[in-house]
Amino acid sequence: MAGKVFFSVSMSLDGFIAPESPEDLMKRQWMELQQWIFPLRFFRENLKLGEGGKEGRDDDIVRETFERTGANVMGKRMFDAGEQMWPQEAPFHTPVFVVTHEKRDPWERPGGTTFHFVNDGIKSALDQARQAAGDRDVRIAGGGATILEYMNAGLIDEFSIALSPVLFGSGVRLFEGVDAGRVALEPVRAEPSPRVTHLTYTVRER
Repeated sequence: MAGKVFFSVSMSLDGFIAPESPEDLMKRQWMELQQWIFPLRFFRENLKLGEGGKEGRDDDIVRETFERTGANVMGKRMFDAGEQMWPQEAPFHTPVFVVTHEKRDPWERPGGTTFHFVNDGIKSALDQARQAAGDRDVRIAGGGATILEYMNAGLIDEFSIALSPVLFGSGVRLFEGVDAGRVALEPVRAEPSPRVTHLTYTVRER
């Protein structure tokens, strides 16, 4: 049986998941948004940053998210930014399907990540990701515009937000342009940790 389609993001208290400009990724504001994840043991292991790191519920959630994911889907904007920043052994360790208008051969990286470039739409990318994932889940990795496309197409089953005690003021807002007349949410879990609050919802058609 096919797994779920989900996304999982960090979000500021005022609703933003990234700065407006890709050039501002990895700078102070974005680092503050993501600071809960950097010290975690699994995060350090996955990026080969060395031994040690914090354990506990935050670490368990990050590990569980990784382990449930059999394939990833992302937009071209996220890929372009990540191509410059990811280490040689990209942190996905699954097939990744990039929604783009560009025609490009698959790009294989060490450690089990291969990027496939899909230029015939989000449904085609998801179909290919489902096939690659088998009975595991497909994660819509981002960015915000790609997540929104899948939400508005009724293709998201579930999502999780790590709500971080940070204010952005401007940037990429997670639900900017969502079809609220079509999308309804059911709470699954709200779980605070000392650093963030983890919120999980299932998505259904209103």
